[in-house]
Amino acid sequence: MNNLIKKLQAIMAVENIKENEPMKNHTSFKVGGPADLFLMPQSRAELQAVLEICKESQKPLYIMGNGSNLIVRDKGYSGIIINTKALNQVETVGETLIAEPGISLKDLANVALKEKLTGLEFASGIPGSLGGAVTMNAGAYDGEMKGVITSITVILEDGSLKTIPADQCHFGYRSSILQQHHWVLVSVELGLKNGDYQQIEAKMLDLNDQRQSKQPLEYPSAGSTFRRPVGYYAGKLVQDAGFQGYAIGGAQVSEKHSGFVINKGGATAADILNLIGAIQAAVKEKFDVDLKTEVIVIGND
Repeated sequence: MNNLIKKLQAIMAVENIKENEPMKNHTSFKVGGPADLFLMPQSRAELQAVLEICKESQKPLYIMGNGSNLIVRDKGYSGIIINTKALNQVETVGETLIAEPGISLKDLANVALKEKLTGLEFASGIPGSLGGAVTMNAGAYDGEMKGVITSITVILEDGSLKTIPADQCHFGYRSSILQQHHWVLVSVELGLKNGDYQQIEAKMLDLNDQRQSKQPLEYPSAGSTFRRPVGYYAGKLVQDAGFQGYAIGGAQVSEKHSGFVINKGGATAADILNLIGAIQAAVKEKFDVDLKTEVIVIGND
């Protein structure tokens, strides 16, 4: 590890290289043990150089953004986590936004508002980064990322760059081509439309008011915990299985919205995962439905 750190120090600032970094400081659930090495590259060029060095080390590697859809287990991650949050620049070209993956959807939607571009209002309240939203084809209020993306640019396994048009990204419900390959997203092109500032702002405010009234945003969580099963609503299945308000340790099914598992206070990753597992088992037994999670789980048991 010392040799690896020396190589990294030659290309990036020391303060952006952290050993044994608690992942609870970098996830929206506020849980998770330490990562052996936590890196925060500050540009695309730096990211490419960091990736090359890390791959040479052959240590396990995970790329993350804002950590809003991520659970790191309590014993941490034995390997390297690269955080792309600093890659957050946006360029406007006519009705197109060209954005780096680390920008939050909220900030990106505000850029679109400032430029009087419509089409991204649905995403203004979705937690997390653009990179995570593209990878998961995030959506809300009848909108999905696939509806506004025109292309993505990624770093391939061999370190080269490739631009992929949207119709080749295999977007589906909470899925994309990025889940099928070890590629690293570095840029997203979004095609929007010219619109009226007041109308765009009003729609964003309305959707965010709906979110505030229906979701437990006052508690740490990863947003919707479960994917929507075909023909069902996940939150209703959880509620009908008797889990609304149910808690294990500091983890609880929200009393406001049963589709959300929250950190009510002092939860561990194990509390959250045990609660998720109990819900999945009960829903399977009562309704013969397999509830799959939206959240991604990494790290050591």
